[in-house]
Amino acid sequence: MKLRTLLFAMIFIPGLILGQDMSVTKLFMDETPLEIKLSIAIKDVKAITSDTVYTPYIMQYKIGDVWDSIKVEVRARGEFRRRECYYPPLRVKIKKGAAKGTIFEGNKSLKLVMPCKQVKDNMLIMKEYICYQMYEPITKYTFNTRLVNLEFTDLNSKKVTGVKFQGFFIEDDDIVAERHKGKVVEDLKLHPKALQDSNSVRHDIFQYMVANTDWSTTFLHNAKLIQLDESKKYIPLAYDFDMSGFVNAPYATVNETLGISSVTDRLYRGF
Repeated sequence: MKLRTLLFAMIFIPGLILGQDMSVTKLFMDETPLEIKLSIAIKDVKAITSDTVYTPYIMQYKIGDVWDSIKVEVRARGEFRRRECYYPPLRVKIKKGAAKGTIFEGNKSLKLVMPCKQVKDNMLIMKEYICYQMYEPITKYTFNTRLVNLEFTDLNSKKVTGVKFQGFFIEDDDIVAERHKGKVVEDLKLHPKALQDSNSVRHDIFQYMVANTDWSTTFLHNAKLIQLDESKKYIPLAYDFDMSGFVNAPYATVNETLGISSVTDRLYRGF
């Protein structure tokens, strides 16, 4: 019972606090899972390896008792999950005109995280979602997330009916940077001393806490950097926790050069 209470607090209390922040878009002001339907040709989407090529589709979403639809463009994300998973995580782009007046207004780009292979992977999705929620009390430099109840149809499949499972949206890093009056920086290979020290330590210790070694702020692997306009300091943003020991996904692997044999082995990779 105590564990359930703790998990409830981890998931819902940070969201209630965020709901009072007007810098958060409408989509992420509500912690209630959003009902959506998406039909895409998985094989075709996964075959496109360019980060700039998107495929147009229609996504349905439910507000109250009413279903509506919006034009979106999608592409597959992540080399490993694109190769190993049936359902790859998706990058979802929404044009400003299409999003205007909808719950998606203010979001031009979203990440949609889905189970890797089977519906029973839902628990893994919830564990990864909880990682994002646990990080929120530690630092204000985080990605907002929103659970979705998704009815997914693969247009490459002979099955007519969709498969139902849970996933979650992650806001775009540009919105995080804008919220903190900064900008996203790319293609940098920074020495750890170039990062803002206290936020860097919070980031690194959290990664250690959830037993995650699949990241690098130097080479920007599963990490984004924002530079604050006033101080010019670099702040790390953590994401993609599916390889962590906390999630402990059956497909998770570790880099053998790190000297650990399992994702549940903790190794501090901070400076």
